[in-house]
Amino acid sequence: MTVSVLSSTADDQLIEAFFQQSEGQWRSERRYYTLPDGEVKEMISMITIRFLPQGAPELVELAHLHGLEDETAMTCGAAVTWDSENTVSGRTESKGSTLFGVIGSVLYRDRGFATTKPITAGFYFTNPDTLCLRTEYKGSVFEEELKLIGSKYRTRQTIISRAGEQQMIGQYIEKRIA
Repeated sequence: MTVSVLSSTADDQLIEAFFQQSEGQWRSERRYYTLPDGEVKEMISMITIRFLPQGAPELVELAHLHGLEDETAMTCGAAVTWDSENTVSGRTESKGSTLFGVIGSVLYRDRGFATTKPITAGFYFTNPDTLCLRTEYKGSVFEEELKLIGSKYRTRQTIISRAGEQQMIGQYIEKRIA
């Protein structure tokens, strides 16, 4: 099977449309598989996504965090908040927020999955509804695919690797609730 990557000249329009279509509230059912033993952890998260246009105060702050000279260089972005609980214990696992901003084919974040420090990720689209990210820090690689399915569903898959070996797979089904 051949997968074509859309040209970077379309990145600005594609990422803006993707963030706009993702705006809203989502219920995310997540399953994490720890490799190689296969231990499974299941979580439910409530996620809120807000589209950020160029020049939004959050994007200006994100530009400052990354030391960018042009504080309005980010063409768009998203503000995301979440509240996650373990489905077995009912215990809160994670609660927080993160910012995303875009310049070209680079996604700037105020924090990463496993760090509170600002990070960047490369991104591309395999089609207008499928965003692929690759992030590297602290010796780990995070590869993620987010796919819009109509206007009410998203799927995500994350593969976390360290030293060339896959450590964890996260699979998500997200349903729009507002």
